[in-house]
Amino acid sequence: MTKEQTAIAHLTQLLGNSQNTVFFTGAGISTESGIPDFRSPGTGLWNKIKPIQFQDYVSSESARQESWSRKFSSDVMGQAKPNAGHRAIAKWLNLRGCGGVITQNVDNLHQDSGLADDQVVELHGNATYATCLACSARYELPTLKQQFEETGTVAPCSLCHGLIKTATISFGQSMPEAEMARAQQMVDTCDLMIVLGSSLTVYPAAGFPQYAKQRGAELAIVNNEPTDQDPLADVVIHEPIGQVMTDVLAALTH
Repeated sequence: MTKEQTAIAHLTQLLGNSQNTVFFTGAGISTESGIPDFRSPGTGLWNKIKPIQFQDYVSSESARQESWSRKFSSDVMGQAKPNAGHRAIAKWLNLRGCGGVITQNVDNLHQDSGLADDQVVELHGNATYATCLACSARYELPTLKQQFEETGTVAPCSLCHGLIKTATISFGQSMPEAEMARAQQMVDTCDLMIVLGSSLTVYPAAGFPQYAKQRGAELAIVNNEPTDQDPLADVVIHEPIGQVMTDVLAALTH
């Protein structure tokens, strides 16, 4: 067998033996659905567009207008569909009935692939809807888009007059306490963590794989590029996620 085939066989064995697997996913799993990542040198979105800081969003009407203009001018995320990697995760977790996903992604593709909300922890929020920053009331994007196109702005919350923002965690915004606690609970009970498509450079989220390994769980990393946590892992694979997970699931469910 090649080095890659040996590594995939090892991952298959780890997953087959696991009683409680947590998948930790980053932007790399969704690039196969056509969603650009944020940090790749030269091609990442943040190399092209300066992100809007949370404090600027809160304090500046022009920053809010720019944020909504960006959101409504491109619907790449809204048009994206789950790929083979998402589907493999959903198939395995629903087959086993335990474990879950901790994701850095905001694209809702894990839920679209068939996972329930309580199986997915979204550390950085969700870009497919909006919420009021004051009372957490939910707003759907098509309604807000129509309002923005007609008036050039998104009005305050109809319930409490708070600011409405996409339900993502922006730069400078506090990490969501409830989601961090849920992720911690998942890691505390898992015996295997599989990292899929994360550079593992964004903390505190990237601390979860390290913590899982320190607790005694097995750790696998599937990512196009090497990460700083590769030396900690029991198996490392630098191959496309969709194909790797399809091969692993095929071996386990044939």
